[in-house]
Amino acid sequence: MLCLPTELIASSCKLPAGIANTLIIAEQRSFHLLRGSGIFPTLAKILKGNPRCAVKAAHVLSEILHVFTLEFCFMPCIEADLILTLIPLLESTDQEMLLHAGRAIGRICYDNRALQEELVRVGVIPSLVRILTDYAESEPLVHVALLALYNLADLDSAKEALSMTKVAEQLVKQLRRAESHERLEIVFEVLQALAENDALKVQLVDAGVPEVLSEILLRLQGSSQAEDTCIVKAASDLIVSLLLGGKKGHVTEHRYLHHIQTLAGTKRGARLIANFTKEMVRLLGVIHQLLDLLEKHMQSRDTSVQQAALSALQNLAVPAVSKVQLLEEGIAERIEALLRSESPPVQFKLLGTLRMLADGQADAAEILGQDPQLLSRLVQWCSASDHSGICGEANRLLASILFPSVSPLLSQEVVKAIQAAQGVKHLVSMTTSEHAAMQNEALNALAIASAIDLESQLVQSLHKLLRDDNTSPEVKYNSMGLLCRLLNSGNFILSSLFQVSQWHNQVPK
Repeated sequence: MLCLPTELIASSCKLPAGIANTLIIAEQRSFHLLRGSGIFPTLAKILKGNPRCAVKAAHVLSEILHVFTLEFCFMPCIEADLILTLIPLLESTDQEMLLHAGRAIGRICYDNRALQEELVRVGVIPSLVRILTDYAESEPLVHVALLALYNLADLDSAKEALSMTKVAEQLVKQLRRAESHERLEIVFEVLQALAENDALKVQLVDAGVPEVLSEILLRLQGSSQAEDTCIVKAASDLIVSLLLGGKKGHVTEHRYLHHIQTLAGTKRGARLIANFTKEMVRLLGVIHQLLDLLEKHMQSRDTSVQQAALSALQNLAVPAVSKVQLLEEGIAERIEALLRSESPPVQFKLLGTLRMLADGQADAAEILGQDPQLLSRLVQWCSASDHSGICGEANRLLASILFPSVSPLLSQEVVKAIQAAQGVKHLVSMTTSEHAAMQNEALNALAIASAIDLESQLVQSLHKLLRDDNTSPEVKYNSMGLLCRLLNSGNFILSSLFQVSQWHNQVPK
């Protein structure tokens, strides 16, 4: 009987069509001869009723499934009821039996979701975890158990079953024992799938998976080998997945902060920090690493690192104490090169970061408001009609610079600088935004700048707001306040005052 290795058939597509077809036909003929001999029912009978030969029968079945493609073996194995026959054998104390039965089950059910669900239903999960527990030092058995878990871990039913076991502890042991890149990769794959389940995520963190991953990162830090780079990437992604903390979306225990600090100078660490709450970022002390990371990738064509770092910095800029630290680190000067970026996502995140920095921080607003390069670019973005998000964020940053919530008493130099950069007209246009929040921000900023002779269109814009029945009371109140301030300044022509008086006459008494 001719038996062709699966690897040869798999690579037959590289051969001339005639030879490839011949090989496939030869495999089909060989398998039909094998099936015709009644081998599958015979093996099932031996496995069920002949303990003395069961190990050899499991070995034979495993080898048949290894030699021939699953396309041929699937139906004969189902017809012979081999799946349900093999499952009880996973409770054996004979390591050779466990090895062959485990391999056979894995090969029959590979890439077959229905059979995989059936395996979980009949209780294969506790058996696999038992193998990892009782035979943690046996490389072949651990490999079989891990491969099986890898194939099943995507199933919700498997995750639920695993959450009732101590699989987390066993996976930690295997992480510590793993010496080869291949073993690490398969454990990482299993962990990544399990981390999608909130209950398992908590178990993995409590079992110490982040600590072990951090040790691996430190051990491979600085390595330029391709395999080590892949391991570092996988370990970093795993830490991010685990420490984002399930439904709450953030780390809940301070004892894991050093793992994030280990990653702070990487894209994945920046992405992790970007998901933290402001209470957590205050404890990190990673501003310096993030700014270094941003500078390192400032000219990179791959803007994903820039976006991740800016997202993290934007979150860091929320607490007042962090704003001060960011200013001390010279954030305004260090990210100035990004003003030249042509990437809309980077532009949007840069504007958001600067706006959060200026919000409620007069010192930051004054620094940004006297930067000619920033103001020039900002005014350009205010007119970015093809990117409404960037346009809106640019206008909001301009308003934030003029009106930091902590102290509205900015220096006249900032007001003059914005006027010189032609920024006031955009704030005037912003008063007619469809968003009430943006209207209010513009009105507040213009109230601060009203000492400067603004364009006459401001009164017309305010007039339109006051006449519109859809304008919220808060916006009308701020509009009236700005008008009062403008009237007191004496800088507007009589026609503007006449428009206001017209609106006043139309108000119901």
